[in-house]
Amino acid sequence: MIHIYYSYLSEEHHKNLIEKFSTKFSVDFQEKIKRFRRWQDAQLSLLGRVLLFNGISEIYGNDCHFNEIKYTKYNKPYFEGSPIKFSISHSGEIVVCALSNEHEIGIDIEEILDIEIADFKSQMTESEWNKIAFSNNKKDSFFDYWTQKESVIKAHGSGLSTPLKSFEIIDDTTKIAGETFFLHKIDIDEQYKCFISLNLNIKDFSVKKQHIFNLQL
Repeated sequence: MIHIYYSYLSEEHHKNLIEKFSTKFSVDFQEKIKRFRRWQDAQLSLLGRVLLFNGISEIYGNDCHFNEIKYTKYNKPYFEGSPIKFSISHSGEIVVCALSNEHEIGIDIEEILDIEIADFKSQMTESEWNKIAFSNNKKDSFFDYWTQKESVIKAHGSGLSTPLKSFEIIDDTTKIAGETFFLHKIDIDEQYKCFISLNLNIKDFSVKKQHIFNLQL
C-alpha cells in the first residue's frame, strides 16, 4: 500500500513549527533551515521531514532517526538497511510525502502557474509536445506531462542525469533503461498537479490530508 501525506503552509504557526520540530533533526538540517531567507522555504523543507517522520511512526509503528538519511550519487534520499521507500515534493504552498515499504516511488507536485510553455518544448518528446500544442487546455496538458516526468525520474532514482526528453509518457506508463513505471494522478488541490510514479502497476492507495499542527508527535 502507498500512503500519501500532505500539508499547507501556515505563516501564523511558523514560529511554533520551527520551535517544536526542528530540533528533532540533525544539526546540519537545523542549520540548513536557518539559512533560508524566506519563511516559506524553511517551512516547506521542514514540513517534508515532519510528514515523513509522522508517516513512518503512524504506519509502520517505529521511529526513524533522520541522521541516518543518506543520499545516492544522484541525490535520491534513502534509509540504509530499511525497506521503507519515500519521496517528498513541494510547490507553492503545499508539501507532499509518499511512503511505501514495498515499491520504489516518486511523487511530484506542481502549482499550475502562468508560464511561457514554449520555453519547455526541448524537454518533451515530439509526440508529447504535439499533444500539448493541440490540446484544448495547453497549460493543463503541459503540467500533466511535466509532473509525470518529474515523478518518474524520482522513482527511477537517476534525477536530472536522465533528460526528461529521453523517455515518453504513453497512457500513464513509461520506460527508462528497460524498467517500466506506472503513473497515477493524485487529487489534492485544483490549483496543483500531483502524480505518483511506481515501478509496479498497483491501485491500492491510501491518501490522507494532514495539517501539520494537528499531528501528535
